[in-house]
Amino acid sequence: MKHLLLVIGLGLSLTSFATPSYKVIVNGMVCSFCAQGIEKKMKALPETKGVYVELKNHLVVVEAKDGLTISQDTIKKIIKDAGYEVKNIEVSDHPIEHIKSGMDK
Repeated sequence: MKHLLLVIGLGLSLTSFATPSYKVIVNGMVCSFCAQGIEKKMKALPETKGVYVELKNHLVVVEAKDGLTISQDTIKKIIKDAGYEVKNIEVSDHPIEHIKSGMDK
């Protein structure tokens, strides 16, 4: 019984350190130049671990560094200042590679 409680406790403590990714749908992002500009600005954030841009679905995924989060207001401001509109932001517990592979759907 003690081992079971220890395993459950460890599992809960590990999930509390999940690194979030932010899946952002961006209106107006239609070319690789658009994507590069947004990617560059997102990567400049000190909290950012990685960025993935998929033009086909107007998707920008921003992954935070371990133990950190990124304010959704910050993400919205960067995209708005670049001349685009944020249609939706969804927080995911999955890393960029998982989202890129399509397993996050």
